[in-house]
Amino acid sequence: MNVSEAVRARRAIKWYDPAHRMPEETFQTLMEHAILSPTAFNIQNWRFVRVTDTKQRQAIRAVAWDQAQVTEASELLVMCFDNTAWSHTPERYWVHAPQEVQDMLVPAINDYYGGKPQVVRDEGMRSCGLAGQTIMLMAQELGYESCPMDGFDYAAVARIIDLPEDHDIAFMIAIGKGIRESWPRPGQLPLDEVLFENSF
Repeated sequence: MNVSEAVRARRAIKWYDPAHRMPEETFQTLMEHAILSPTAFNIQNWRFVRVTDTKQRQAIRAVAWDQAQVTEASELLVMCFDNTAWSHTPERYWVHAPQEVQDMLVPAINDYYGGKPQVVRDEGMRSCGLAGQTIMLMAQELGYESCPMDGFDYAAVARIIDLPEDHDIAFMIAIGKGIRESWPRPGQLPLDEVLFENSF
């Protein structure tokens, strides 16, 4: 499956085969591609919580409007981000770059994020969004369906996964073998309504 096929085939699927288990090597392939997703200054601030414990899944489903995909999908990923990633020995993010690039970019990380919590949080949401799309498209290539989710009690899920104080949750993704097709696309706006050149 090429990229354009994956983009057209990907839909938010809510019905999964609860008996299917994703092979571990398939999951590793999925996540090895996820961490190639771009992040500003290469700070790699996403953190992925793979929820495999049955009781945890049930607890999350209880605070997610009882959505069946939480417990029935093969995988449930809570897409989180570390708000302090930018300050954790940032030179490691550029260790393989030419020295002149390191000298320019590493100090700029602190200048960009230091003392700017809203910038940090916005960056985390962007990073998780990019990684989430990578995961969903890669899942499609690997023969799996997915469903991005924000319909849940964020504070409750944070407690269930023991989220550190300096982290936030962006959304969740359920991934598995779909057992029903989604309904037809409900209605895409025409391109000329959403695309502008140079200004609105």
